[in-house]
Amino acid sequence: MCLAVPARLTAIDGALGEVERAGVTRGVSLMLLPEAKVGDYVLVHAGFAMQIVTEEDADETDALLAEMQGAKRRVT
Repeated sequence: MCLAVPARLTAIDGALGEVERAGVTRGVSLMLLPEAKVGDYVLVHAGFAMQIVTEEDADETDALLAEMQGAKRRVT
């Protein structure tokens, strides 16, 4: 099973980018997503940005991951 997590793209340098998630920054490859722009939320798997997602989708994923770790369900 593969799991991609959302992160906000904070910098781009050619085919490489930097993403931030929960205060942690990591480098990612943008080779599969050359259209990504700084500020986009992207799904990251194995060091690659795979898909652009909305901020709402990223927030929902974060809430579901938190719920899996015992957080109370968020009511929207």
